[in-house]
Amino acid sequence: MKLKICHLYPETLNLYGDRGNVLCMKKRLEWRGIDCEVDTLSIGETKDLEGYDLFFMGGGQDFEQEVLLRDLDGQNGSEIRRAIHNGKTFLCICGGYQILGSHYETKEGIRCAFLGAIDLYTVGGEKRLIGNYAYRMRQDREECIVVGFENHSGRTYLGSGVRPLGTVLAGYGNNGKDHTEGVHFKNVFGTYSHGPVLPKNPGFCDCILKTALEYKYPGAVLTPLEDRFEKKAHDAVLEQVLGKRKKRRALTWQK
Repeated sequence: MKLKICHLYPETLNLYGDRGNVLCMKKRLEWRGIDCEVDTLSIGETKDLEGYDLFFMGGGQDFEQEVLLRDLDGQNGSEIRRAIHNGKTFLCICGGYQILGSHYETKEGIRCAFLGAIDLYTVGGEKRLIGNYAYRMRQDREECIVVGFENHSGRTYLGSGVRPLGTVLAGYGNNGKDHTEGVHFKNVFGTYSHGPVLPKNPGFCDCILKTALEYKYPGAVLTPLEDRFEKKAHDAVLEQVLGKRKKRRALTWQK
């Protein structure tokens, strides 16, 4: 078996070491004896994306998104939309996640058209939503708690019939109001989790890999790995995040 990963716009969308997610996916495939080839798509390039199995798009600053949108207003945008609606697997982080929606409206009221691949939109806010956070993700009758780091001023809202990736346990998530985090549409996983998110969330990583493998090789099995160190990193962050939440509740109760 072999998976081909396309890292979309790595020079532009790579906040907080998000490219580490690609390294994590590649290693977890190789540790299982599954071949993995990683390619990139940069601004100014055009490629037929049909031959790829898994796509990654990281986070970027507002200025970088504006530059990127000019490139997406053409063949690359059409190729990405086609890949999404054909069921290819995507992991998109923060700005890369927002770009999948219909538009971004700045806090000044300026509306920027995005890819329109998924029924969601983002509105800029005055306050940045920052910090370590945790959310519960449920996929295929299994659930896991994902920990990550969020830093975004945008508030994302999902359209009717579009389901979130998870439910916020501590932190802000999509908009700090409805307790949703990210989006799961077809085989697209969108999240605000920087970090990178996958090395300390092996269950989330394997969910993505399993989705891509089963699409290409129906009935494929992803053998378990010994994730002792990954789970220790995960549990340390989770304890810190949930511990802070309990402390805040206690201080509120004392008032």
